Amino acid sequence: MASIASIRESAAAAAVRIGHYRWYICALLFFATTINYVDRQVIGVLAPELQRIIGWNELQYGWIVTSFQAAYAIGFLFAGRFIDRVGTRTGYAVMFSIWSLAAIAHSLVATVVGFAIARFLLGLGESGNFPAAIKTTAEWFPRKERAFATGIFNAGSNMGAILAPVIVPWITLRFGWRWAFIATGLLGVPWLFSWLATYRTPQQHHKLSPSELAYIQSDPQDPVARIPWSRLIPYRQTWAFGLGKFMTDPIWWFFLFWLPKFLNTRYGLSLSELGPPLVVIYILSDIGSIAGGWLSSGLIKRGWTVNRARKTAMLMCALSVVPIVVAANVSSLWVAVALIGLATAAHQGWSANLYTLTSDMFPRHAVASVVGIGGFGGAIGGMLIAAFTGFLLQWTGSYVPVFVLAGSAYLAALAVIHVLVPNLEAAEL
Repeated sequence: MASIASIRESAAAAAVRIGHYRWYICALLFFATTINYVDRQVIGVLAPELQRIIGWNELQYGWIVTSFQAAYAIGFLFAGRFIDRVGTRTGYAVMFSIWSLAAIAHSLVATVVGFAIARFLLGLGESGNFPAAIKTTAEWFPRKERAFATGIFNAGSNMGAILAPVIVPWITLRFGWRWAFIATGLLGVPWLFSWLATYRTPQQHHKLSPSELAYIQSDPQDPVARIPWSRLIPYRQTWAFGLGKFMTDPIWWFFLFWLPKFLNTRYGLSLSELGPPLVVIYILSDIGSIAGGWLSSGLIKRGWTVNRARKTAMLMCALSVVPIVVAANVSSLWVAVALIGLATAAHQGWSANLYTLTSDMFPRHAVASVVGIGGFGGAIGGMLIAAFTGFLLQWTGSYVPVFVLAGSAYLAALAVIHVLVPNLEAAEL
């Protein structure tokens, strides 16, 4: 027992010596991602209600969602590059401000075209969140901690998806649907002030101890020369990440924008009844996000290669999505919730590791640009599934084909990634 106690004391002492300010930075990323997903999820929660009030059909709702995805794709063409150029502090603040204003702008419209324009502006701003967050993680964490840190801040997407079905119906039923967009858009104001007041790079931060700075910089130093997209696009590593996003991001977009409609159509849930099932689903997603990052990081600390650890975690996540193929046909609401929750948890664990592949294979100064390229691919996939789902539901009313697609997408994506980068070798820039 004495030896165990001494080991714990040594570990605690080591943690104190190293410091933990980097986890405060990770917390800022978590809250930013939470707000990001609250803002984008409002329309999904309100979709059945707005469909009743405004009168759009399934096809028109599909085009509203597609407008967000189109802007998200366009935004990714420049967001990562913009953040690499101006720096994380300024770049994140600019993109955050754009999406907060766009979220509030939804309250000013009442037509399909108006919502499509507001969604387009929201997509442009929100496209900056993940390039900025991944770049920040690469700046503030050594490689062995990045997947875990990514899993933590990526859990904000689930927290946002949890909060939206709790607060949006409450605001809507008491003050009207317009105030749901105004209130959630204003959530970003405190974060923006906190970010601008506290964020600096590790080398410039006065609150960072020398020991923690040395720990953050313990990996071999990357070259400092900028890398144009024309040099990044030909690499297999870029295509591996980009195709992984293209094949699996659309499934997450489907969950975000169609789950409330699915639960309303299949099980007759009203706006006031949607909260508990959606909260359960996204709590499971939160667990999956952190667990997926923790798993691969833990395996690396146990001596596994980065390649083996990342792909093992991704394989486990891909297999966990497969049972969702039957979710559209089960008669029990809570069985469907369990199947969907397992799939969303697996997606988030997958996503934490997929994002971390960029910092495994590319130098820090190229990470945001690579994430931007991959995000563009994911948004294009999201556009396709939004249009497909709108047409499918308008003409057949069946969710089965989409759930079957979801169950197979991750295994296919992992196979593509493995073929392109069998050893996760670094890009020789």
